[in-house]
Amino acid sequence: MKILIELPTWMGDALMTTPAIENIISCHKDARVTLIGSSISIELLKNHPNVHETHIFEKKYFKFFRIFKKLGNFDVFFSFRGSYRARIFKFFISANKKYQFDKNKYSDFHQVDKYNSFINESLKIKRDSGKIVLHELVRKNKKNNKILGINPGASYGNAKRWYPQEFANVAAALSSKYDIIIFGGRDEVDLALDIEKHLSQKNIKNFQNLADKTSIKELTRQIANLDLFVTGDSGPMHLAAAFQIPTVAIFGPTDEIATSQWKNDKGIVVKSDLECQPCLKRECPLKHHNCMKEIKASDVLKVVNQIS
Repeated sequence: MKILIELPTWMGDALMTTPAIENIISCHKDARVTLIGSSISIELLKNHPNVHETHIFEKKYFKFFRIFKKLGNFDVFFSFRGSYRARIFKFFISANKKYQFDKNKYSDFHQVDKYNSFINESLKIKRDSGKIVLHELVRKNKKNNKILGINPGASYGNAKRWYPQEFANVAAALSSKYDIIIFGGRDEVDLALDIEKHLSQKNIKNFQNLADKTSIKELTRQIANLDLFVTGDSGPMHLAAAFQIPTVAIFGPTDEIATSQWKNDKGIVVKSDLECQPCLKRECPLKHHNCMKEIKASDVLKVVNQIS
């Protein structure tokens, strides 16, 4: 059975497809899977034992159409994307059966269950959503001290980001028990440097700043070895869920029902309880950002003892 799967672009969304993908493969034990997606999503999921081929989606249209010549024919095609470009892609794919996720069809439940419902309906099955799965083997490093990960970044807009000083206050309060790693992508370098500055001002020295310094593979290894993770609603938050890392996730404008950690028994969401939440906006439409401003380091520290 030749199966082509188009993955979501973002880290968190790609990870949240994995329970659905496991259910696809469980229905087709002889599945030979080809993955197509962003460099991030491919790097995360390429090590599945049923994946035999991968292609990175190019944004430029002439490269976009070049991919079709390489793909060949498939028995079935599943797309976890519903964009205009994805619909064009589906049209040109040669497959006996084609299925495409429609985000407008599913509401009021977790994104993992949305993706899994799409697969259940497509294959006419009734399979529950399992945990987030990564097939890459990550070795746990022996370490003398516990490690706290701090992740200030969050894609989709500034409204999802908690404040560097508050992250630093959490790290400083825990620095006697944990060594500290600051994470972040290319767009979060300034945030990470702000945290670093605040820690230095507090004379905290047992930290390292890895913002924009890790590959996906290295980020995976680092997060797998954490003892505690403090993060916003982000891709690395879902990566931590795959390894059941004790996690405090800070939510502001986004919807915890839809995008909180999936099936992490040691994951806790900290958020304000405002009438305007969740607004799902990139920038605060009311110009006050109280959903994040009202959360203080003390609120995070109160729940750390519950999971660490």
